[in-house]
Amino acid sequence: MQEEFLDNLYKEHQSALGCPSPDSIIAFYESLLGFIFPDYGNEKISDKDELENRFLELKKEWHLLLEKRCRSLQKKYPGEEEILFNDIIKIKSALEKDINAIFEGDPAAKSRLEVIKTYPGFKAIAAYRIAHCIYNSGYVLIARMISEHAHSKTGVDIHPAAKIGSHFCIDHGTGIVIGETTDIGDYVKIYQGVTLGATSVKKENASQKRHPTIGNNVVIYANATILGGKTHIGDHCIVGGNSWITKSLEPNSRLYYDSENKHLLKNNLE
Repeated sequence: MQEEFLDNLYKEHQSALGCPSPDSIIAFYESLLGFIFPDYGNEKISDKDELENRFLELKKEWHLLLEKRCRSLQKKYPGEEEILFNDIIKIKSALEKDINAIFEGDPAAKSRLEVIKTYPGFKAIAAYRIAHCIYNSGYVLIARMISEHAHSKTGVDIHPAAKIGSHFCIDHGTGIVIGETTDIGDYVKIYQGVTLGATSVKKENASQKRHPTIGNNVVIYANATILGGKTHIGDHCIVGGNSWITKSLEPNSRLYYDSENKHLLKNNLE
């Protein structure tokens, strides 16, 4: 019995792909984030030539990770290797706007340094911005490793395929779930425990839009649940805490749970 088990296990080991380990992917990710945000990491570079050399080293590390992935599949992996570093300026610019949104949106934040060093919202968004670029480059498994690393560290679960606009603010963060086909506009603020999820969907329908669309300048308070690919939260809406939403909400609406009468109330903000 044990011999048969070991034989089968040996076959699995022989056929397993030699993909880069999660540890090596995460080490690269943390180094890259620390490079573009010196306040995040421990590496402080004081010489311009040293900075340029470190940039080239990171690019080499990235290509080595992908090369290992390619060899394991014995063919060219169908991804675009250069997109991550070609887009690094865009990623940093987007994260600078997210940092400002978090700093301006949270009275408890005393500085941008505090946001970068301590806020789980920044860490989750940073992982998303980098993983989203990698995902769109074709390296889906690597992107998922980075997003799950952030999930384990922050309690925020953002699928790297989700689309998130500019000036995104996560306040507190723990328990947030943002699904694969979610679309989020600009200047959106989300509190802890929010779920942007799907209703029950069969596996064969996985390619359909299953998660909600959130407009611009929307605030979603703690523990609100918004479900479904056809659910659209309009611009300038406020979604109150503990709301359960499976239908679209018109722009400039406020929806909140009336605990006394135990139902949702909606009114117009205009």
